[in-house]
Amino acid sequence: MHQLNRGAAPSCLASYQHGRDNWSHLRGTDRTEIWRALVAMQGNRCAYCEADITKAPRHIEHFVQKGRQPDVTFLWDNLFGSCNREDTCGKHKDHKAGPYNDADLLKPDVDDPDEYLVFVHDGTIKPRQNLNNAQRQRAEETLRVFNLDADHGALRQMRRAATAGYLQIAEAIWSLVEECTDDEWQQLLDEELAAIADLPFATAIRHTICR
Repeated sequence: MHQLNRGAAPSCLASYQHGRDNWSHLRGTDRTEIWRALVAMQGNRCAYCEADITKAPRHIEHFVQKGRQPDVTFLWDNLFGSCNREDTCGKHKDHKAGPYNDADLLKPDVDDPDEYLVFVHDGTIKPRQNLNNAQRQRAEETLRVFNLDADHGALRQMRRAATAGYLQIAEAIWSLVEECTDDEWQQLLDEELAAIADLPFATAIRHTICR
């Protein structure tokens, strides 16, 4: 999970009205337009786990469940693109997480997950050590409700596989700290980070490189 910059709302959403329309009324062309806007915001990655959703099943996810609060059904700020895995992300939040408070969850177009979470190269995710009680609650609830760090979950294995090839790159970059000027070393790091920015699990890779 990483911070996202949300663009303007797809114009088609203005055609729908809570109380008159249901999500099932969404036309196929309008769904396509919404997906274009979501991809512009988050790339071809799940907004929560960052897995590739180019070919895998995916769905338009309501951050605040439309069943719990129907007036957010067509609210652009409430929509993300999520993978379709039953044991993680949007599906887990809606069907398996149990009770939770929406305000306790990190919302990636508002919050910066980097301030709360550390992605480790072994595939795990840890709350940052310097969090206060309220921040730690949000970090832990986000991991729990979206099931992003399950002990035996596939996501850990996928993140571990994604970061494995970058451990040596990280070592190589950090070995040059003493040999390069600050500007040269920063440029080297920035170039490497730019190269991985759009990859699946880019946050785990970035945290591996930056340690």
